Amino acid sequence: MFDTMLKLSMFLLTVSIVIALYRVIKGPSLSDRILALDSIGYNVIGIVAVLSMLLNSHAYLETILLIGILAFLSTVALCKFLERGVVIERKRNH
Repeated sequence: MFDTMLKLSMFLLTVSIVIALYRVIKGPSLSDRILALDSIGYNVIGIVAVLSMLLNSHAYLETILLIGILAFLSTVALCKFLERGVVIERKRNH
């Protein structure tokens, strides 16, 4: 019964990724697209966590941390790009 619930939650997370992917493609604004990409990252974290429980393994926990860090950094970089037009500012001594 528990395995069935885990598989159902994995399926629902996959459906959520497909819906967010539609929002990434058809989003009315760039900020909506960024939020949809962030949502996809969190859903992938959920899928990996459910897969870890399904396989009864702790090997995927580092992957969850890595995906979380990358999702956070990409969101910060995209927001900074929207705000200033560049991600990494370089000071020139002219």
